[in-house]
Amino acid sequence: MIIRNINCFIIIFVLFAGGCAAVKKEPSVIKKAALTRISSSEYPVFTDDMFYDGLEHSIGKSISYLKRVPSNRSFMFGKDSFTADHLIRSLQYFLACIKAKPSKHDLNEFIRSDFLVYRSIGSNGSGKVLFTGYYEPILEGGLRQSDEFRFPVYAWPDDLAVIDLSLFSPKFSGKKIIGRCFENTVVPYYERREIEHQGCLEGKAEPIAWVKDLVDLFFLQIQGSGKICLDNGKTINVHYHTSNGRPYRSIGKYLIEKGKIPRSEMSMQKIRAYLRDNPEELDTVLHYNPSYVFFKIENDGPLGCLNVKLTPGRSIALDRKLFPKAALAFIETKKPLIDGAGKIHLWKDYNRFVLNQDTGGAILGPGRGDIFFGNGIYAEIAAGHMQHPGKLYFLVLKPDAVDRTS
Repeated sequence: MIIRNINCFIIIFVLFAGGCAAVKKEPSVIKKAALTRISSSEYPVFTDDMFYDGLEHSIGKSISYLKRVPSNRSFMFGKDSFTADHLIRSLQYFLACIKAKPSKHDLNEFIRSDFLVYRSIGSNGSGKVLFTGYYEPILEGGLRQSDEFRFPVYAWPDDLAVIDLSLFSPKFSGKKIIGRCFENTVVPYYERREIEHQGCLEGKAEPIAWVKDLVDLFFLQIQGSGKICLDNGKTINVHYHTSNGRPYRSIGKYLIEKGKIPRSEMSMQKIRAYLRDNPEELDTVLHYNPSYVFFKIENDGPLGCLNVKLTPGRSIALDRKLFPKAALAFIETKKPLIDGAGKIHLWKDYNRFVLNQDTGGAILGPGRGDIFFGNGIYAEIAAGHMQHPGKLYFLVLKPDAVDRTS
């Protein structure tokens, strides 16, 4: 976005040229590489609980992204660096193997022979990664406000500016702030409470659509993208465009700390049930999270941070500053199985290949991963309850195996 008032630029320059005190610094997640290369004797037993279904599609999406970036762009695997061109070859070589649906033995021999494997250091260097889940919600809505559809899904506001601080000094590389101009200065953008109750976006942000349920809208913002089934029979895909720049705060954590929901029972479904049964607390709970998301319409979706369509069960969201984007990964954790009544009756081992194609505001550090489950009943239940530890590995073709890919 362009800041129309030139005085805002002057204020920003004065504010940041002398120091970074006014910048809300992101927490220092780790001081060393998030991935460490392991020896072949430490490789996990590679299996795929989806029998490779969807893997070719997801690999193809990563390749399409890598072909859009410079071929010599570096992607870090721990302390090792590989180019985009090498990652493309790596994915193509792996794809050629899995197209033949290899046995477990043949798959592991293939990887041991031709691939390097890196393991996430996990939380506090423990090697443990907490896996959660997300899904594509489907909401009911309309293009006009009505008694039934009262809550707006906003597009990017005219007065919201994203300021790239690296333009002012190299020492601010990777830093940005989100705000608005007010009386010739830059101030933080409106928080959720102000947006929902003070009408501060009137005349500044166009509603893409209107939906019937505020809690559904809240969780649409948490998930980052979804579908809105309109009352005219059409469906639109809405996707994250930007946020108000306010920090994300978990209402699940808030409800645990307030003693409203036991930690052992926490899930998205429990949060929904609590808000349904305690409507007088709705604003207090939702406004605990000041972050607010603005959307755009896409022809297809859902899209991840690489601007490629996500593949259910194959796309994963990780900290984009720590892990190589678009790269092939392997996870070991557990997944829920549900019965005919939609209840979870068993957690089963969940080992499969995934692609790093997304990120999230709450997915920070080497000990967090978020698995995309798709849409539908199972996806919503699984994503809402998913909170299991596991391990995360990345795979890349050995440099001396490149000749075999030609």
